[in-house]
This record gives sequence, C-alpha cells and structure tokens, in this order.
Amino acid sequence: MKKLYEKSQLIFAIVCIAAYIVLFSLADGISAVLGVEKSVTAGVGLALSALLVYFVYRNGLQQEYGLCKSKFSAKTYLYFIPLALIVSVNLWGGVSLNYSPAETALFIVSMICVGFLEELIFRGFLFVAMRKDGLVSAMIVSSLTFGIGHIVNLLGGADFLPTLMQICYATSAGFLFTVIFHKSGNLLPCIIGHAVMNSLSAFLTARSAVLEWTVYGVLIVVPVLYALWILKAEKKSDRSNEEETA
Repeated sequence: MKKLYEKSQLIFAIVCIAAYIVLFSLADGISAVLGVEKSVTAGVGLALSALLVYFVYRNGLQQEYGLCKSKFSAKTYLYFIPLALIVSVNLWGGVSLNYSPAETALFIVSMICVGFLEELIFRGFLFVAMRKDGLVSAMIVSSLTFGIGHIVNLLGGADFLPTLMQICYATSAGFLFTVIFHKSGNLLPCIIGHAVMNSLSAFLTARSAVLEWTVYGVLIVVPVLYALWILKAEKKSDRSNEEETA
C-alpha cells in the first residue's frame, strides 16, 4: 500500500475506490445468500476501515486527511444545523423497524463503516490527490464520482428513478462534504453526518409521493446552498483577517 501511495496518490485513491465498491458489492451479495442482512458486509467494513486507519496513522497522514483535531469554529458552520437537517430526512415519514434486532445492529455497523470509508476515500484520498492540480476540478470530480458511484445500486435491483435521485443528492452532499473538509481541515463532521444519515435509513418507513419529492428537493438543494454559504463566509473571514494583519 505504501509503495503504491508514494508512487501515485491518485492511483492509490482509484484503487481504494475500486476495492471498496467490489468488496462491498460482493459482501452484500453473500449476505443476501446467507439470508442475514449485512452479516458479511459489517465484517468487511470493519476490516477495511481498520486497514485504512492503520495505514493513515502508521504513515503519519492523519493531519493530511483530517483524522485529528483541528482548530475551527463551529459557529462559522452555523453549528452544523443545516447538516443536521439533511441527516434527519430518513425520519421525516416516521420510524419503522425493518430488520430484526441483530440485522439492525449489523446494518448500523455497516453504515458507520460506509460513512467512514466513503469520506476517507472520496473526500480524503481522491480530493487531496487532485487538489494540488486544481481546487475546482478536484471538488467537481470528488463530488461527481461519489454521486455516480451509487449507480451500482441498480445491480442490487434498485428502481431506476429512485437511484437517479440518489445519484443527484449524493453528488450534492458530496460537494458539501468536500467544502467542509477543505475549509475546516477536519473530516470528522463529514464522517459523522454521513454515517448517521446512512444508519437512520434502517428505520425508513413508506413516505407519500409529496413527502418523497420534498425529501429529494431538500437533499439536492440544501447541501449546495449550505456549501456556497460556507465558501462565502470563509472568504469574508479571510478578507477580514487580511485587513487586520495589514
């Protein structure tokens, strides 16, 4: 891993993305065959998460990828209230226990791992590798690849329209998470928000068509507006600091 990383951080990121998609797809398939939701996926997620955490800390890269304390004001990010709004959408239609207690626990473990791995790989490895060659293009690629990556859900039998909407709001959320990480230098808010949102999907209940499209609208529009607000607020803060220094 280290040799590949030192040779090319971008290729390393692409390999991690490919390995993540393949391993989780296989694990979900095997779990389905065994008849216990996420039974294999949870173990694969924990193992892959542990491997990447070891790699990051073993090579002193925690600062590079935001897996450490960093100084930033939560006030600047509106105390992450818009992020909490986005995270809560899976509870808007009510709460339903869709799995057995054991399967629910396995599902939540899997989703926590997904939140961690996707943020570290897409916002960490991929974005950081591309940022040196162009910030805007790095943000676009990181957001789009994260969103388009959800097309694999079609292979699991997901309907086309919901998957298309998922790609759209995942791209929007990816843009927001990229902005938060870039501006704060801390990946933890992104990991927590992503993991909680995914985990709450275990309790998703049927929603009316109106509520469903309302959720789609919130998930697509709010992250973009919030990200643009952060960029504007940080730019104003940087300008004020420059004036004080002068």
